[in-house]
Order: sequence, then C-alpha cells, then structure tokens
Amino acid sequence: MTIEERQQEIISEFQMFTDWMEKYEYIIELGKDLPLIDAQYKVDDNLIRGCQSRVWLHAEMADGKINFTADSDAIITKGLVALVVRVLSHATPAAIAEADLFFVKEIGLNEHLSPTRSNGLASMIKQMKIYALAFASRQL
Repeated sequence: MTIEERQQEIISEFQMFTDWMEKYEYIIELGKDLPLIDAQYKVDDNLIRGCQSRVWLHAEMADGKINFTADSDAIITKGLVALVVRVLSHATPAAIAEADLFFVKEIGLNEHLSPTRSNGLASMIKQMKIYALAFASRQL
C-alpha cells in the first residue's frame, strides 16, 4: 500500500465519526494500538524536539523501506504519532521525503489541535522526513 493509499484509508475512517470527541477517542485508541518501541530506543537521542510531550521515534531500514516505531507519554500525542507512523512506515526513503501528508488537513487535525500539538505533529513529520533523507543519502 502506498503513502497516498494509507492516507485515503485514514480519511475514510475519520469520515465515520460525526464529532470531534469521537475523533479524539479514535486517536487515543490508535495510540493504544501503536506497537511499543523497543526500550533500547527510548533514549534522549530519539526524542522529537519541538514536542511539548515526550515522543520517541526510531527508524530502521529493511528491504529498501523505512520502518518507524514510536511512543509518547501523552495519550493524544501517542495517537498522533501512531497516525504518521502508519502512513509513512514501510515506504522508501524517497517516497517519505517527497510525501505530501494531505490527510492532516483532510481529517481536520490542522483546525482541531492546539497550537502546541500542531507544532508537535509538524516536528514528528519533519523528523521522519529527516530520517528518510539520511537513509536516502546512504543509498547513493
């Protein structure tokens, strides 16, 4: 499945909910379902800068694709990182680096997140793209 297809899938899922309380509950559930990051990667070097909450992000390359694992100490933030991990994992570095994450606007996150959470989400996406660029440069 491509990054675009995963985004469309998320957009469809969010269309099932009628109000933002239901959407927040779903985001929290996604966070609960996020596969746990290995304890060895919950270190300061893997903390996302720019997040008010503590968010750890780890990237590994396997078979030409990047796989992300993450965790957060805040339930909504953990759900947000679960969304971007779902969208960007199992994609090539080039696809991640070039990805337009339109689902954020389509499901209304840009309008319904607090400024600090919006900044944190942007920081998560930025870090994932930095990982992609780093892995891409190693392939040259």
